[in-house]
This record gives sequence, C-alpha cells and structure tokens, in this order.
Amino acid sequence: LCSKCGTLPPESCFFSLICSTGSFMVMLIALLRYAHVIEKHQNCVLNTAGLSTAWICAAGLIMVGNFQVDFAKVLHYVGAGVAFPSSMLFVCLQSALTYRLAKTQEEYRIGHLRVGMALLALIALVLSGVFFCQESFALQHASAIFEWIYCMLIMLFYGTFAFEFGGMSGDTLMVLSRGGGVQSFSTSSERKAEVGSSSNHHHHQTESFSML
Repeated sequence: LCSKCGTLPPESCFFSLICSTGSFMVMLIALLRYAHVIEKHQNCVLNTAGLSTAWICAAGLIMVGNFQVDFAKVLHYVGAGVAFPSSMLFVCLQSALTYRLAKTQEEYRIGHLRVGMALLALIALVLSGVFFCQESFALQHASAIFEWIYCMLIMLFYGTFAFEFGGMSGDTLMVLSRGGGVQSFSTSSERKAEVGSSSNHHHHQTESFSML
C-alpha cells in the first residue's frame, strides 16, 4: 500500500514531505480553478462545493503523510478516510462543472476525459476498499495495486486543469482579492475595455500562467 511505502525513515520523511507539498498544491489548484470559473462564467454551488471538498481532501492528506500507519494507525486511517472520499467527490464535482460550463467542442472533449478518469478512479477506489477488508494475501496485493492506480488517476485529473489555466491572467487573482463576487468581475472587464494600452501586459501575464 502507499502508506506502507512511507512507514520507516528515510522513506517516511519523503512520504511526509510529498504529502504536505501535495496538500498545498491541491489547495492552490482548487483555489485557482474556483477563481477561474468565477472570472469566465459566474459562481455556482458546484464551484463552491468543489473548492470545499478539495480543501477537506488537503486536510486529510496532511494527516496521512504526517501520521505513519505503523505508529499512529487511528489518525492515519482518519486522514485516509477523509482524503480518499473527498478527492473522489472533488473529481466528480469538477466533471459535472466542466459539462455545465462547456460551450466549445474542445471543452466537451475535456469533459469526456474527466468523466472517464472519474469513473476509472471510482472503480479503483471501490475495489481497493473491498479487497483491503479481506484476509487473503492475493486480495491485499490487489488492493494495493488499485490504490496506486487510484492515486495516479487523481493526480492526472489535476493535470487536466492545464487546459483552463492556460488562459488565466492577473484578473483571475483579482477575483479572489475582491471576495470572488460576480460584480467584481464585471468591473474588471469594464476596466479592461477602457484601458486598451494594457492588452500587451495581459498577454504576457497569460503566457506566464501558461508556463506555470
């Protein structure tokens, strides 16, 4: 299992570091996605729920990484019980949100990709949980395989946000600084229309976010 690979030092040190860094990245990506949806469309229940589930997942991931299973089993399993279901819920919410906001053929293709990855992740998570409860060594081994598959699928799912983040600009972050309101986005759009000389600056900002 993933947790068993990070039980003893020095592996436990890297496991804790990776999980803590991953938790921060989950919070950052979810926050940028939240702001991007508000800037390009408008806020909605799915968007807010997606941000909430991602941050809950991040909290569980910190617990998983910093409380090793062989030395703090209860806290480790509590963290896993928070991180796995919330991460699954996050990808489902983002898949639904992608379809709701899709307007072009490319956006629909991204939606198809995310739904496919979400379904595969759900199957892997269910099979991993079912096999984990069995005493057979072969089924325990299968549980570990499906757990690794699930983790890889979730990380690849986060990678698909590169499609949306390629068009981000400094105004996306301004949405957050103003509280994420739709009116703030409207004001920002009007200001961009009035100040035509800033177009090149925004273009460079977009390229910077694309590179990131």
